[in-house]
Amino acid sequence: MELTSIYKGGNTAQYVKDEIRSRFGEKEAEEYDPLKNCFTFSRWKQEGYRVKKGEKAIRSYTIITKEDEKGNKETYKKRCYLFAKCQVEPIEETDKTC
Repeated sequence: MELTSIYKGGNTAQYVKDEIRSRFGEKEAEEYDPLKNCFTFSRWKQEGYRVKKGEKAIRSYTIITKEDEKGNKETYKKRCYLFAKCQVEPIEETDKTC
């Protein structure tokens, strides 16, 4: 799996890693990489994966910076819901018929 994220850093990576550790164990926490294996539902779907039945999202947030036409920047937090690689599985070719 060679995916990459738009994750730009911040202080939520440690929180997400801690949440993965508490839910799935130390091994999964050590394999966690916010750039390569922890994405939103829609991003996993774009990459040909689906969230396993019954899995619950990891709540996090991202920092959004918007700049208007005058160059003024506005920064705010936006909630996001992530799934670790151990929570997804490849979509089978037979499942793509819908």
